[in-house]
Amino acid sequence: MISKKIEKALQGSSAIRAMFVEGKEMAAKFGAENVYDFSLGNPATPAPAALNQTVKDLVDETDSLELHGYMENAGYTDVRAAVAENLNRRFGTKFTAHNLIMTVGAAGGLNIIFKTILDPGDEVIVFAPFFGEYRQYAANFDAEIVAVNPDLETFQPDLADFEAKITAKTKALIVNTPNNPTGVIYKPKTMEQIGAILEKKQAEFGHDIYLISDEPYRELVYDGNREDFLTKYYKNTIVGYSFSKSLSLPGERIGYVAVPQEASDSELLIQGMEISNRTLGFVNAPSLIQKAVARCLEEKTDVNFYDENRKKLYEGLTKLGFTCIKPEGAFYLWVKSPVADEEAFVNEGKKFRLLMVKGSAFGCPGFVRLAYCVSHETIKNSLPAFAKLAEVYGL
Repeated sequence: MISKKIEKALQGSSAIRAMFVEGKEMAAKFGAENVYDFSLGNPATPAPAALNQTVKDLVDETDSLELHGYMENAGYTDVRAAVAENLNRRFGTKFTAHNLIMTVGAAGGLNIIFKTILDPGDEVIVFAPFFGEYRQYAANFDAEIVAVNPDLETFQPDLADFEAKITAKTKALIVNTPNNPTGVIYKPKTMEQIGAILEKKQAEFGHDIYLISDEPYRELVYDGNREDFLTKYYKNTIVGYSFSKSLSLPGERIGYVAVPQEASDSELLIQGMEISNRTLGFVNAPSLIQKAVARCLEEKTDVNFYDENRKKLYEGLTKLGFTCIKPEGAFYLWVKSPVADEEAFVNEGKKFRLLMVKGSAFGCPGFVRLAYCVSHETIKNSLPAFAKLAEVYGL
């Protein structure tokens, strides 16, 4: 018999992963070129050539016992120092290796943060729509997710609703910008307002409230938007990062958590996350890929590739009559369902071999998410199928 917690998790299993599996089945049946799978944020751009060469060089240059052995739970000191130096140069921070913990992707990072700061019954606030697995990560530690309503025109957070939902149980806020699933960016003024609200509520309730900046899409920005780093807006900010998107390495599971020295209880936070890395079973981030990314911190995926897809898909769907939020970052398009029941819309799309993810998976029904991190050919070839779908709804 399985545990009650896992039984509950199975009931809320990822709609994105389920759609991905369904897409594989459809591709086997109809041919991959005849299925337009926008379900999973799996980068279509290859890892930079320099990254691949670095992996080969490391294997050739480095003693295998050193390269594949254990290290500190926080990761190699030289790797953490390289990441700290890179962040300091780009964002004016003052990190040292001590402030960095290498993690098993952003998901591993969020879980070690949660294990370190959350007690049963604590609340973590998120801005809807949000990455659905935040719920499962909080549930791992018997905490609850509390969703803040968005402005349904701009998909910026409703800051009045945010302030109203902070309670004595609030331990953290997750900010994800550029946002999955909408692609919107929270601008400096918004972040300043969020920081001011958190400062006010910390004083009111007499305990720390951490801002967790979930940043897997930090480098994927368009239309003149610039990369941002949120520690400057609020001192109790913890940054979680993944190289999955910036270097097209989702399967390598590599990222980091950065804890500023000025954050409350920073030493305890760092120690807690190091222990959590071990006790959650990660032990340490994968050794070879740690060394590789440390040499490739100046490398970047082909953002222009995604920008071309973004423009083609956004322009193509809006011309067909669909209502879309124009993404400023990440690689997702957020589309309003022509009918209230977006699941019916998703199912109708499958008839034309279009795979979309329902908005309720992100805590925001009435919309669907399209991951445009696909080939240019998929975007081009999908538009006639979207035209047929538009006809069904009289768009």
